[in-house]
Amino acid sequence: MKSKTQLIGVITLSMALILAACANNNEQVNGNSTNTEANSESNMEGMNHSGSAEVPEDLQKSENPTYPEGSTAIIEANHMKGMEGAEATIVGAYDTTAYVVTYTPEDGGEPVENHKWVIHEELEDPDEAPLPSGTEVTLMASHMEGMEGAIATIESATETTVYMIDYTPTTGGEKVTNHKWVTEDELTVTE
Repeated sequence: MKSKTQLIGVITLSMALILAACANNNEQVNGNSTNTEANSESNMEGMNHSGSAEVPEDLQKSENPTYPEGSTAIIEANHMKGMEGAEATIVGAYDTTAYVVTYTPEDGGEPVENHKWVIHEELEDPDEAPLPSGTEVTLMASHMEGMEGAIATIESATETTVYMIDYTPTTGGEKVTNHKWVTEDELTVTE
């Protein structure tokens, strides 16, 4: 009888540890955002820390970017907690139109306002770039949970060079790899 009670205790303790680890992992994965500071904390969940190095097939590499692949720059954007002031390594540079969008996630949840950035090549069958403010589009990007397939409204458009970057958050934690996207004016030369 005593060993059966001990076995139940060990199983219960194991399950509690597994659930605690899962909860901690969800906090790490969902605790950041690509939203602007105008958004509430509830809109900041669902950000993938790291992404795939894959880019849309029709996305054109920048021929002469300010920050070439392999160079470093300081991030001036605050899309995610710990991003501003971090040193970034440039993974890729691409010439495109970047959009600020507002959308309601496909999997439910609160609307995400002024999300930076979705690029023209991450829209489903878009008209010619740049699209005007107020245009409704379908997102093909998967930067955040519930983004892919969501209907979005274009808030603004910027023709620019966008960068995929790797960086370690200034708040600590794991290195973020293949973050999409920061624009050229969101980076500055390292000292």
